[in-house]
Amino acid sequence: MAYDSTLPLGPALPLGLKAKARGASSNAVGRFERLARETYIDGWDAPFEETTLRTTTVDERPRKIMSRNESPDLPFDRSINPYRGCEHGCSYCYARPSHAYLGLSAGLDFETRLTRKKDAAEVLARELTAKSYDVAPIGIGTNTDPYQPIEARDRVMRDILTVLSDHNHPVMITTKGTLIERDIDILRGMAAKGLVHVGISVTTLGSTLSRQLEPRAPAPARRLKTIRMLSDAGIPVRAMVAPVIPALTDHELEAIMSACAKNGAQAASYIMLRLPREVAPLFEDWLREHVPDRAARVMNRVRELHGGKDYDSSFTKRMKGQGEWADLMAQRFDIALNRTGLRLKLPRLTRDMFRVPPKMGDQLSLF
Repeated sequence: MAYDSTLPLGPALPLGLKAKARGASSNAVGRFERLARETYIDGWDAPFEETTLRTTTVDERPRKIMSRNESPDLPFDRSINPYRGCEHGCSYCYARPSHAYLGLSAGLDFETRLTRKKDAAEVLARELTAKSYDVAPIGIGTNTDPYQPIEARDRVMRDILTVLSDHNHPVMITTKGTLIERDIDILRGMAAKGLVHVGISVTTLGSTLSRQLEPRAPAPARRLKTIRMLSDAGIPVRAMVAPVIPALTDHELEAIMSACAKNGAQAASYIMLRLPREVAPLFEDWLREHVPDRAARVMNRVRELHGGKDYDSSFTKRMKGQGEWADLMAQRFDIALNRTGLRLKLPRLTRDMFRVPPKMGDQLSLF
């Protein structure tokens, strides 16, 4: 893979240069790189205060498309991510450190240098035909968003969804992208068979804060409309209040759940802010730039939730945190469930309809 980009690598963008409509303000080298590089502007090359960094994509041709996990706090043991990196550019995204495995930065590289798994649908169809394959729900969007802006052009997710539909395979989709509305024609049929759940994540109801936190993601009101459209099509929707950011968005928990319920969501969940590896300094930079008066308070609360650290990856703690404040959030969530009529779980997805569709030339069964 080779990337066509002139984006400078370094702990920050050159002095006087700001990335427009991007979540990260730095592009430090990946943690596996031996050398650090920094760009210095001497005044000859920086006539503009802002620059629009274009998104570049390269193709990856994977031998396998499904990733397996044994995490006890996840409701699935396999997942698919059609893309590496995410153009939504959410400043808090816990998936950013995964870009280091490509030799790229968790900062601006993560949201500008993307990889699409071009042959994902063909690889998936091949994996599903294996005689040893055991059917269980596949999670999609668990790392990066399958309905980020480039999906409109590349359609990798739609091709994957078509294969799953043809096989009557259960799937759990997580997204904040309204592009999922394009695929209602497929999702409606799958939902009628009990084969699909969709989780729509809403971080805040404030359009200004959302634009700062998630610069290229749809506005909150637009996501609520997506929940309504999916619900009206008979597709079960979970409202995901994620992430809950202490001292910044936590006060919106009940309001978000109520708004989602009014738009047809059937269930709800929440996840506390997670800042693994490179995400912590990136998010601290974001706090200092956008909410400097609350930066210290937010990080102090985050560390309180994670035993004094920026992040604790323990299975029992990473999603909800620990301590009195975490317990209070859990109590508020339970009360809000009762008030809104939302459930904790959606109906169980069916597995017994799975079948491998016949190929041209196959002998058809009489029964």
